[in-house]
Order: sequence, then structure tokens, then C-alpha cells
Amino acid sequence: MIKIKRPVFLYPMRMACDCGGHLLPGQTLVEYALILAFISIVAIAVLINFGQQAKSLYSMIDSGVASAAASH
Repeated sequence: MIKIKRPVFLYPMRMACDCGGHLLPGQTLVEYALILAFISIVAIAVLINFGQQAKSLYSMIDSGVASAAASH
């Protein structure tokens, strides 16, 4: 029977060490910090690129609600 090796990128905790799948001290914390940093960078990039569009959309909705409230 041929044993198929699983892709390493699906198991990041095992990728950092070749110690039988055991975690090194602090390894999980570092991984979570890197994931959080990546998500923060992506969120900042999205806000920078789409911030003006979101602002104009909010202004359009706000003026529509204000005019609807004024007509009642």
C-alpha cells in the first residue's frame, strides 16, 4: 500500500518543525500573530483602496434617508 503524504501547507503547525508533529513552545502564538498581522494589512489595504467609494455610498444613502424623512 502506498502512503500518500498530505500537503504541508494544510498543516502549518507541523511545517515549522520536523519533530513528529509536536509543537515547539510559543509556536502557536507566533502563527496566530502572523495570521493577525496579515489580516490587518489586507484590511488596511482594502480600506485605503475602497474608502472613498464607501464614503460616497454612505453619503448617498444618508441624503436619501434625510430627504425621505423630510417629506413625511
